[in-house]
Amino acid sequence: MIFSSVEFLLYFLPLFLLLYALTPKRLKNVTLLSGSLIFYALGEPKYLVILMLSVLINYFFGRHLVRAAGKNGSEENKIKLNKRRGGVFALALVFNLGLLAFFKYGAGKADLPMGISFYTFQILSWLIDGYREKQKREVSFLNFAAYVTMFPQLLSGPLVPYGELEKPLKSREFTAGNLQEGLKIFALGLAGKVLLADRIGLLWQEVQVTGFESISAPLAWMGALSYSLKIYFDFSGYSLMAMGVGRMLGFELPENFNLPYMAASVREFYRRWHITLGRWFCKYVYIPLGGNRRGELRTVCNLLAVWFLTSLWHGSTANFLIWGMFLWLAIVIERQLEALGVSAHLKKGRAGSCAISIWAFIPITWVCFAVTDVEQLQIYLGRMFGLLPGINVSAQDWLRALKDYGMLFLGCALACTSLPRKLFGRFKDTLIGGILLAALFWFCIWRLQREGLNPFMYLQF
Repeated sequence: MIFSSVEFLLYFLPLFLLLYALTPKRLKNVTLLSGSLIFYALGEPKYLVILMLSVLINYFFGRHLVRAAGKNGSEENKIKLNKRRGGVFALALVFNLGLLAFFKYGAGKADLPMGISFYTFQILSWLIDGYREKQKREVSFLNFAAYVTMFPQLLSGPLVPYGELEKPLKSREFTAGNLQEGLKIFALGLAGKVLLADRIGLLWQEVQVTGFESISAPLAWMGALSYSLKIYFDFSGYSLMAMGVGRMLGFELPENFNLPYMAASVREFYRRWHITLGRWFCKYVYIPLGGNRRGELRTVCNLLAVWFLTSLWHGSTANFLIWGMFLWLAIVIERQLEALGVSAHLKKGRAGSCAISIWAFIPITWVCFAVTDVEQLQIYLGRMFGLLPGINVSAQDWLRALKDYGMLFLGCALACTSLPRKLFGRFKDTLIGGILLAALFWFCIWRLQREGLNPFMYLQF
């Protein structure tokens, strides 16, 4: 089950909210955990046991880390206890990373359990912070299980450290104000998914059906741009819906996207894109390796490690590695230009031209992300830059695509700016704003009933 399904919108969510509202405050985590497991089972029943075992086993690991860290005694005993903690922590890492590797890169990769990449990283942050003694370990199994399986963020994030949710997990209010605010945020995300991502993505589907060898260079660029917009509105729409459902339940989930296509550099783009994943890699990989504190060469190597692991996290095929290394190289070049003063000179007073360069560069990288067959990827890039001859190419194909999708491209471009956010903030609490958001919500449901379900792209990672 996913957020943009009619079953979730008209049946599961209303029923769950009713039961949640009737549940006493001290039992809300029971309802949340039960509802989350049912939510997962309705979409991925055969892998529910994997999720439940992961929760149980990692809670066991966490409790042993706590017991070992909490004992006092002689220096010799402390050394033994620290060794024990290290052994438990190493075993926990092997279990979680091994399970993830089995399903993403091993025998299980043909049938990936939904959400495993996200809930595994969520658990790893809990374990790492506990091992570092950065926070007090949660001793309540119910709170831990609710944290890992919480259905608003279970399948595709956002990734949130336990410390940021500890207080609301233990005590939160279900209020009419939070319900209304959450519904408004949810409606905005649903519109991004159904009305923008699903619609603009049709052009990418048409390009794939036509065949990369048979498209003109302008259509190849339009296809790349359509995929770039599809993945943005698909994932940012999901993140807004997750924030909306979280707000309804009394949780403040963090923003996951901050107008990335308004960035002036590749580095800035990825500070604004999938913010919580970037924060995870920064906190648990980049900074422990030394960050940017040990010289430029070490910084470049640390960035290489981050982008290599980011590539592996997304998938095992070579195109993801090409995507990650392409971005790593671009970021390294930006750093060198900045060190020489060239980058700052170019940016000064020219934010618009920098943003345009991002719109030209980022779609190329998304093609590397989208096309898993390296041979087909070479063909597509060759058609984009006119380096490979085409087969039965219609020189006017891009004009037909422009006629069909031109207004949609314009609408998506406007939605990439701060304009929707400003309008939402200004009118969401007004009567007319509420009416428009309600109309938008029901229009999206009508479109889903009419055209069917289009799953979220990040459910496959």
